Amino acid sequence: MKKLVFMFVAMAAMTFAACTEEKKAAEEAAKDATEQVEETAQEATEKVEEAAEAAAETATEAAQDAKEAVEEAAQDAKEAVEEAAK
Repeated sequence: MKKLVFMFVAMAAMTFAACTEEKKAAEEAAKDATEQVEETAQEATEKVEEAAEAAAETATEAAQDAKEAVEEAAQDAKEAVEEAAK
């Protein structure tokens, strides 16, 4: 009878140990997944910021080009008016 009790106690201990190891493995997997998500989010943020900076630079250049074109057209119009007034 004692042997049966020891056997059941040993089985319970092995079950408890196995569950504890599974829990540790699950916690480690969750930690790894969280780190991966954070890393991916950081990389995505950096790429979005780079794209935004590039877009802002392109918009600034386009605005400058448009300003120069308008100024040139205004100068041409002024010269045409002055020529017509002569």
